[in-house]
Amino acid sequence: MNLPSLLLLLFAVFSSAGGQIMLKHGMAHASAAAGRDGTSLAVRAATTPWVVIGLVVFAVSALAWMSTLARVPLSIAYPFNALGYLLIVLAGSTLLHERTSPWTWAGSLLVVAGLVTVFAGQRG
Repeated sequence: MNLPSLLLLLFAVFSSAGGQIMLKHGMAHASAAAGRDGTSLAVRAATTPWVVIGLVVFAVSALAWMSTLARVPLSIAYPFNALGYLLIVLAGSTLLHERTSPWTWAGSLLVVAGLVTVFAGQRG
């Protein structure tokens, strides 16, 4: 895999994770507001900036992912989604202040170890 393909792949993974975090943040606010004023959650979600921006970022990540798949074998590209999982757990813990157990961290590290193993096998 060449450097531009790797950068595109990383952009797809990071933007996907970022979009998911924005969606989670926005939906927490939309849900609270809908409960407070009795409006529909769907209407609140559609008018919450974090939800709208999260959807746009997620759509951009989908386009980057499709472009990545045109250049990189799926057996290499797909394990990189594990990196997205780690980013989401990390962001959920630090940015959204979600409770994360030691088991979650241990599992996340195992997933990343699997990613490193797949990537090392492709390089060797």
